[in-house]
Amino acid sequence: MIQLIHIDEFSSTPKYRQLANSIIEGIQVGKIKQGDVLPSINELSFEHYISRITVEKGYNYLKSLGIVESVRGKGFFISAGSVPANFRIFLLFNKLSVHKKIIYDSFVASMGDTAGIDFYIYNNDFNLFKRIITKRELDYSHIVIIPHFMEGDSIAVDFINTLPKEKLILVDKLLPGIQGSYGAVYENFEKDIYQTLVQAKDALAKYQVLQLVFPDSSYYPKDIVKGFEHFCRDYAFDFRVSQQAQPEKGTAYITVMEDDLIAILDQIKEHGLLLGKDVGLISYNETPIKRLLFDGISTISTDFVKMGALAADLVKSNARNRIENPFSFIQRSSL
Repeated sequence: MIQLIHIDEFSSTPKYRQLANSIIEGIQVGKIKQGDVLPSINELSFEHYISRITVEKGYNYLKSLGIVESVRGKGFFISAGSVPANFRIFLLFNKLSVHKKIIYDSFVASMGDTAGIDFYIYNNDFNLFKRIITKRELDYSHIVIIPHFMEGDSIAVDFINTLPKEKLILVDKLLPGIQGSYGAVYENFEKDIYQTLVQAKDALAKYQVLQLVFPDSSYYPKDIVKGFEHFCRDYAFDFRVSQQAQPEKGTAYITVMEDDLIAILDQIKEHGLLLGKDVGLISYNETPIKRLLFDGISTISTDFVKMGALAADLVKSNARNRIENPFSFIQRSSL
């Protein structure tokens, strides 16, 4: 049974869940049966170089699902005759920011306890992304990817096209050039910023200049810049696109990166400017802390909870729909 347990040091999935997932999968494929005795905590800890606490946590998690029972003095054994066939998911995120964690939590909650999820983070690095996928050892039912790359999308498209499309789900972003029938829950970046700025235009009208802070090093799509420029021209706003910002009176700023948001807030405080009066500020991506910073930061954002839940729905229904996730403007005192 020890050989059936798979622990991947590079996975971001907690090791106790990897342990539990391996046992669940063993039951589903008939290699582990009701009444089988599990390896002792000490044995499994030694063989897989994981702590005793991790093994015990994995076994207790299986007990909470009614799959494992323990007998004092004898150890742990399989109490379930079967586990409903479920999904084994290969989940790849470009990074684990606050809003990506919201997607992850929503996805995992929507999938339920018996879904096996192996979770990896590739830090926007295509080479790491390719290496993680190429080295996967299990036969996954679905491959769920958030596809943001620092090097640009073109080098990723050819590789992603080699993946089985019936298993592929893209989240947050579509990549032009991906062929075949696959599922997706995505943002329409150019249209979304345009439409949300239309909602904000009355609040923006008191500022003389709109400035989008969009670093060249950003992994965000350039479609955001196109949508911003399109809005400013249509509604006669003076505008700038810059890699960084020095706050000036009469300017409203839109930041896409969290680092730029913090930098601008620091400078506003340092120069004694009044946020929402001297300068305006809109931040990409709603997170709980933005409700509290400086009495509230205005945001334009997709619904990350819904994105995670919709991605899980595509997995559970084995659907290949492409769903545009809703986007909205939330006005707070920063504007």
